[in-house]
Amino acid sequence: MRSVDLAAYQEGSVVSRTIIDKKTGTVTFFAFDEGQGLSEHTAPFDALVYLLEGAARITISGTPIDLRDGEMLIMPANQPHAVRATKRFKMILTMLRS
Repeated sequence: MRSVDLAAYQEGSVVSRTIIDKKTGTVTFFAFDEGQGLSEHTAPFDALVYLLEGAARITISGTPIDLRDGEMLIMPANQPHAVRATKRFKMILTMLRS
């Protein structure tokens, strides 16, 4: 199975699937329908976002960053961030707890 096929898009929704859940970190697959997102929040750990396909706007501490398929971004710990699908997209989120 290709990583982009871990879950299908669902109209008007954000789909998530946990791939790894250990005390040292997590790896989660997400599929966002166009226009969907996650509201601003913070996390106590650094996280790496890797876009598999589509396009997203990730805002970190008020600064918007546009990502396209094949690009990645580090979201620093304790910085407010939000995610919005400017086009349907799928991503892998890796959060390191140690």
